Amino acid sequence: MLKRTPSQERIHPPLEDEGRARSARAGVTSLIAPDAFLSPIEIDAAAERALAEDLGRAGDVTSVATVPADTTARAVVVARAAGTIAGLPLVAATVRRLTPDIEITAEAGDGAAVDAGTLLMRIAGPARAILAAERVALNFLGHLSGIATATAVFVQAVAHTDARICCTRKTTPGLRALEKYAIRCGGGFNHRFGLDDAILIKDNHIAVAGGIAAVLKRAKAVAGHLVKVEIEVDTLAQLEEVLAAGGADAVLLDNMDVVTMRRAVEMVAGRLVTEASGGITRATVAAIAETGVDYISSGALTHSAPNLDVAIDIEM
Repeated sequence: MLKRTPSQERIHPPLEDEGRARSARAGVTSLIAPDAFLSPIEIDAAAERALAEDLGRAGDVTSVATVPADTTARAVVVARAAGTIAGLPLVAATVRRLTPDIEITAEAGDGAAVDAGTLLMRIAGPARAILAAERVALNFLGHLSGIATATAVFVQAVAHTDARICCTRKTTPGLRALEKYAIRCGGGFNHRFGLDDAILIKDNHIAVAGGIAAVLKRAKAVAGHLVKVEIEVDTLAQLEEVLAAGGADAVLLDNMDVVTMRRAVEMVAGRLVTEASGGITRATVAAIAETGVDYISSGALTHSAPNLDVAIDIEM
């Protein structure tokens, strides 16, 4: 829990009772994009961590010094650039973490493609709480909307194919669930959430285990019936070994050029799920999709997506 000084208790009172807490959580949950995965518990935890970091030991000393305690304000959340929105539940959770006396009206939803200048949300309540929550709320919204926007660009580029765009584990520590949610908001799909989701055998695993046949045999002997096994290859010779050994459910075609990847898809002939990865860019993603691969995974969608320009403007 956030530790509050006596002055913070006056400025940012906690939720008054469990009934109001449940109501606030329900309001946040209703902002989550349809068919996207994000736990309300994760939303609460992320908002609390970020506020604890920003408020520190003394709270928002600037707002305390300059804004009377009983001042109320109205604010609007606006997209200053065109893009795809993700993170509105985090905006609501961040403000509500600081005061229960807040009114939030969503004018757009997560997953929406918006133009520059689009009104996303209205907020009304204690001015100090709105001001204290502003930067944390915008950090979440800008970052996640940037990921959703980058994903939507990739999704649109491969729309003429059956390939699906997905993410990787190249995420910001502590923000994986949020960033993978943003991928869904942009129309993409999620790869593993962690090492415990599925078996993904990479080149170093193959080297340690003594080769492709050996590593697949060991993996299949240990995997439960619901655990999928994927193996990474970067040459057609390795792919031939995988097909001969059996035991894999999917194959990751790593850093192959388009000609080699098309040949790899032909060799697999539908026997395994195929995934392309390694250096995928906006300029190359369409050609890669046209090889016939099932999935295209890109770490850049989470680790290199630029923030979407968003703002909270006060309207007294």
